[in-house]
Amino acid sequence: MIIKIIAIIIGLAILLMALIAVYNKKLIVAIVAAGVVSLFASVMYLLLSAPDVAMTEAAIGSGLSTIIFFYVVNKIRKNRKDHA
Repeated sequence: MIIKIIAIIIGLAILLMALIAVYNKKLIVAIVAAGVVSLFASVMYLLLSAPDVAMTEAAIGSGLSTIIFFYVVNKIRKNRKDHA
């Protein structure tokens, strides 16, 4: 029973973070919210007894993708400053 309650809370948190990622005007906040969605999804996979999928989602979804997004944003900002 407690697992179902935790799963519902995590599911609602995923929906909330997804809405923040889509509707927020600040790019940095949207990137962090998308990373948190992936992190919560990995916890949900762990609750559903899929530890291999949870590890992959945590490593690729929330870790690597978020780092790549931040790298690209910094690269774009640097190029805009150089050309301005």
